[in-house]
Amino acid sequence: MLRSIAQKDPNVKVIANARNFGHIRSPYHALLQARGHAAILLVADLQDPPRMIRDFIEKWEEGFKIVLGVKSQSEESALMFGIRKMYYNFINKVSEIELTKNNTGFGLYDARVIEILRGIDDPYPYFRGLISDIGFESYKIEYVQPSRKRGVTANNFYTLYDIAMLGITNHSKIPLRLAAMVGFVMSAFSFIVAVVYFLAKLLFWNYFSVGTAPLVIGLFLFSSVQLFFIGIIGEYIGSIHTQVLKRPHVVEKERINFDKFPENLSSVTPKTDNKKIYYSA
Repeated sequence: MLRSIAQKDPNVKVIANARNFGHIRSPYHALLQARGHAAILLVADLQDPPRMIRDFIEKWEEGFKIVLGVKSQSEESALMFGIRKMYYNFINKVSEIELTKNNTGFGLYDARVIEILRGIDDPYPYFRGLISDIGFESYKIEYVQPSRKRGVTANNFYTLYDIAMLGITNHSKIPLRLAAMVGFVMSAFSFIVAVVYFLAKLLFWNYFSVGTAPLVIGLFLFSSVQLFFIGIIGEYIGSIHTQVLKRPHVVEKERINFDKFPENLSSVTPKTDNKKIYYSA
């Protein structure tokens, strides 16, 4: 369908990837290919209302380099909307910067913003966090997210968990520092309990029984706390591993209605000068 539309209208440009690279990398790569004065990002299931494009452009013409659509309510599952709202509240509390709540990336971005994103060179970006980190003042337009009309979302618990942890590891060191503080507090607490038990046994040798219940409960408590924070550390290590690999956002299979097709699709860096666009592998 896209190929048919592109044949009729040369202004329609299509990039087909070699496979589905996911909802984090693919849209980000596509946005970096935009060469207009501004670009608008919205998802294909139309839960981001296209009618808002007019509102975005009006605010952009007033001087805002970033105009975002923010969900005030949603016709999706009330439970999922509530969980997402709790997540945004949590990440804003632990983040080093203030992130926009209830925004999925839907909005308008000036060419200046996109140029900055090209220079960041993040292989697995948390897009919403990057937009907040850039620091440009944004205008937020609230809307009610409609329910999905067709198709079934490819998102599942793992993909949602992945992007949630990506936001935390990219914009907060609090979980790591919390692990150190909790470890110190629990060590001190354990030492105090041990001293109390020792004194109680000395004073009431014949009547005080240590018992196995405190030992078993303490063992399970400390083991679970250790596993939890080992998992947190693992998330940060995984994030570092992803950055070190420096894999491309996507591998392209086909471009339609672009003036030039890059020779090396697996690692292209678009560059511009005043007269033309060229690619360096």
